[in-house]
Formats: sequence, structure tokens, C-alpha cells
Amino acid sequence: MVDITRELLRKLLYFQKSEITEHRIYEKLAEVIKHPENSLILAKIAQDELKHYQIWKKYTGQEVAPSSWKVFIYYWISRIFGITFGIKLMERGEKQAEINYGKLGGLIPEIESIIHEESLHEMALIQMLDEERLRYTGSIVLGLNDALVELLGALAGLTLALKDTRLIALTGSITGIAAALSMSVSEYLSTKAEKALRSPLKASIYTGITYTITVILLITPYLIVENYFLCLVLTIIESLLIIALFNYYISVVREESFIRRFFEMAGLSLGVALVSFFIGFFVRTFLGIEV
Repeated sequence: MVDITRELLRKLLYFQKSEITEHRIYEKLAEVIKHPENSLILAKIAQDELKHYQIWKKYTGQEVAPSSWKVFIYYWISRIFGITFGIKLMERGEKQAEINYGKLGGLIPEIESIIHEESLHEMALIQMLDEERLRYTGSIVLGLNDALVELLGALAGLTLALKDTRLIALTGSITGIAAALSMSVSEYLSTKAEKALRSPLKASIYTGITYTITVILLITPYLIVENYFLCLVLTIIESLLIIALFNYYISVVREESFIRRFFEMAGLSLGVALVSFFIGFFVRTFLGIEV
């Protein structure tokens, strides 16, 4: 017989609420996901979470409602950014719970099986999730990275060479769209030559769309602000935000280091931009080319 103190009861109720909340999230996602295998995996995890909830309930003797706001947030994060991202983001936030579970090892007999299912069984199931957007992550990375490196560099050079925001935006747009089409074709041919499981057409579309969206975002400051130096600063800040958001997404999905990926990508993009800026300065100052 377990001696339930007030402090232990508080902890058990917290664990119980977490389990029923995750159960509801997985259950809702399982109901709306069209991929049959993914739906079965999510339903299985939901059952595990409900089983854990029932174990805690046996000791607390209370019914606990799920956290509505957590269900809402993680449900929509999963629908918008993908179930793998949403689930891994949620599980990342629950790591502390597993540590706290371990502290109850001498008090709750079932704790070892709960820890095992939480840390091994669930993550093994999550790794089995098959999501199309993740199969084409490489194509998205290619489009985003090339657009940031090439167009940011081009805009930096054009800013000092042209000194006209409208002309810079026009030139950057033409350069960017042409590069997006070129990258799409290259990705199509590359994927087709690899004879991979990915569709060459879908790979090229992912690359082209990512490149084009990045181009639009980077040239937007030049269409709004008149000071061309301020436009360049805003574009660089925008680039860093894009890099940060994208690499955070990848770091969660692939469980990789965010810091290393961020500084690597940011360093390449800003390095090329700096070199291009000085090329523009050289063209205007030493060659005497004016537009």
C-alpha cells in the first residue's frame, strides 16, 4: 500500500493531467490524419497514454480533465507544421516529466513500465511516422539555402552598385525567379538520376516553391522602404529570422543541434553577402560604373 502524502498527490495529479492531455492530442490527430498507418500509430500511442492515466488515477482516486489550451495548441501546430514536428515538440517539453517519474521508482510499482513506454516505445512509434514533407526536406533545404546565399549576396552587391530600391527590387526579382526555375530543373534531374523513392517532380516543386517564397520575402523591404541601406539591413535581419525558424524546425524533427545548424547556415549566407557588398563597392568606386 502506497502512502500518498499531500506532496505526492500533487505530483501524481500533475502526471495524470499530462497523460490525459497527451492522450487527447494523439486521439484527435489520429481521427483527422488521412494516412492509415500514421493514424494507427497515433491511436496506439493514445491508448498508451490513457493506460498511464488510469495507473495514476488508481493512486489519486480522482478524475482529471485534459488541458484544453495544450490540446488546442499542439493539435494545430501538428496540423500546420506536420505531425512529426508537433509531436516531437510536445515530447521535448515532456522530458522533465520522465526525470520526475524516475524519482518515484521506490514508491509506485508500475513506474518502470511507464518510463519504458514513454522513453522507448513511444519514440520508436513516432520514428515510424511517414510524412511526405519530411521525405522532401532535402529539396526544401536546397531551395532555402541557395535562395538565401545567392539572393542575399546579389541584393548586397546590387544595393551598393545601383542605389535605387525599385531597381534593386526589379533586378533581384528577375535574378531570383530565374534562379528558382533553374534550381527546380536541376533538382528534378538530380532526383531522377538518383532513382530514389522520392518523386522528381515533387522534389523540383518543393525546391522551386521554397526558393520563390524566399525571394519574395527578401525583396519585400526594397518595395516598402526608400533608404537602400536600411533595406539591406532589414533583409539581413529577415534572413537571420528565416534561418532561425527553419533550423529550429529541422532541429526538432531530426533531433539535431539547432545552434550548430543555425551558425553554419547564417555564416555562409552573411559571408557571401559581405563579399558581394564589397564587389558592389569596388564596381562603383574603382571601375567608375554608374547606373
